[in-house]
Amino acid sequence: MIRMKHYFVSLFFIFCCFLLLPPTNATAQQQGLFTVFNQHDQHYWQMSNGWRNNDPFFGCHWRADRVNFPNGQLELSIRSNTSLPAPYSYECAEYTTHDFYGYGLYEVSMKPSNVSGMISSFFTYTGPSYNGDPWDEIDIEFLGKDTTKVQFNYYTNGVGNNEILHDLGFDASQDFHTYAFDWQPHSITWYVNGVPIATRTENIPTTPGKIMMNLWNTYGIDEWAGRYTGEATQATYEWVRYTPSTSALDAN
Repeated sequence: MIRMKHYFVSLFFIFCCFLLLPPTNATAQQQGLFTVFNQHDQHYWQMSNGWRNNDPFFGCHWRADRVNFPNGQLELSIRSNTSLPAPYSYECAEYTTHDFYGYGLYEVSMKPSNVSGMISSFFTYTGPSYNGDPWDEIDIEFLGKDTTKVQFNYYTNGVGNNEILHDLGFDASQDFHTYAFDWQPHSITWYVNGVPIATRTENIPTTPGKIMMNLWNTYGIDEWAGRYTGEATQATYEWVRYTPSTSALDAN
């Protein structure tokens, strides 16, 4: 009887230790994610470093030292680096999760750059550059030439042309506001400060993606983003939250 008691006590101890373990990649989507950006959390997040996107309209190289945490916030910044080949002679910033996340609500509190030619973003992304999956993406983007507007977009297996440009009624670069999208199997709904703005129901992405934020200068697409002339600038983020839906497991 004493041995049986010790046996069950041991099992209980092991079970409790298991519950205290940090979430693994396999369970992160089920448990959700909430990060307040007072410091770098290397368990969940990473800094892009040492390369430039192949698309010619990306005007800079990702550098980890452009990602900083002043005043308890995440700051993504850009600066000139004349040692890099022109016209892409700038260092810019990108912050991304290690893990991939599926259906659910994605929220961010952020303040974008208001410099012409700059893009400040919050989005999900997957594709060949990570794990060979189709290119699926859901975007919240700010064009620095006019931060009284926000652009929503999504790609499914590389097919885009789903842009939605929304007039905010305020200048997003002047203060923090909450932007979000709710991704479900048959719809995407975007929100500003908790108010639903737009919903799309056709050709919805299905592949789990990394949660990403970046700040980059454009090159050669002035008609869309405005012209970038080299100003130092930054986008600032307070927090990010992912809340999985009951359909989250279906995306795995």
